[in-house]
Amino acid sequence: MDKELPKLDIPEDFVIGTGIPENILNLYKNYPCHLKAMVIVLCRGGILHGTVNLHETSVKKNDFIVLSPGSVLQLHKAEDNPILFVGVFSSKFLSSINLPKTLIEFLFRIKTTPTIPAPEEYAEAYEILYQGLIKLNELNTNCDQEITKSILTGMLFRIKEIYKIQNCVAKHSTETRNQTIVREFGELVIQHYTRERNIAFYARKLNITPTHLSNTVKQTTGKTVITIIAELVINDAKAQLKSTTNSINEIAESLNFANVSFFGKYFKRYVGMSPASYRNL
Repeated sequence: MDKELPKLDIPEDFVIGTGIPENILNLYKNYPCHLKAMVIVLCRGGILHGTVNLHETSVKKNDFIVLSPGSVLQLHKAEDNPILFVGVFSSKFLSSINLPKTLIEFLFRIKTTPTIPAPEEYAEAYEILYQGLIKLNELNTNCDQEITKSILTGMLFRIKEIYKIQNCVAKHSTETRNQTIVREFGELVIQHYTRERNIAFYARKLNITPTHLSNTVKQTTGKTVITIIAELVINDAKAQLKSTTNSINEIAESLNFANVSFFGKYFKRYVGMSPASYRNL
């Protein structure tokens, strides 16, 4: 039985299509999911709002959004009938690719800034590429893996160049020390929140004192360390309560609570009701 945050993956090597199916939008607009697949989206109209790795983001016309495996995604709402071209690459397929070091570094850098605005001429060219890929897949359902790997690698290289053109990468090279601490803290929380809720753990990972971490996060984000950790824990708990049949005891265990009682008190502190009451809403 799955005791973790719902994971989004696909059985196929990759899927290229348009839009986001209504059932996917409805499932993930209320509850977060942990991506196992890589998702590359080009928006050619409308707006899609969501949260990626604790950061609220909006994807609008001519934006790319690149979501690496391990990203935590929650969709919120769509406006003006978004026109989306979507490529989803499965975790199994990704594991078979030896991506160049430059692309691996690029994917790591953009985890907290995954949305990339593209010039109109680039967006138009990529729309044509997506349409061509969709047509090719319709004609050949047994697309060669090596062709698919080349397509993905080529797409990432070109998107990397767009990112460079728009000077987005410079955000990390010019970020302050406090911003770096907060970014690295957020990445650590995404990795460890199901097991660790202690400030000292994250401070130790960052080689700073708990007080320094607490003050830096509060000054930079306006939120406390505990609040940021709790947001992920509570979102995970909500997702399991609504989208799985796991018992409350199993959910408490999956989130490393000592017992159901402690989990219930923690949940009620942030949600205002018990886990059972939330499940029955």
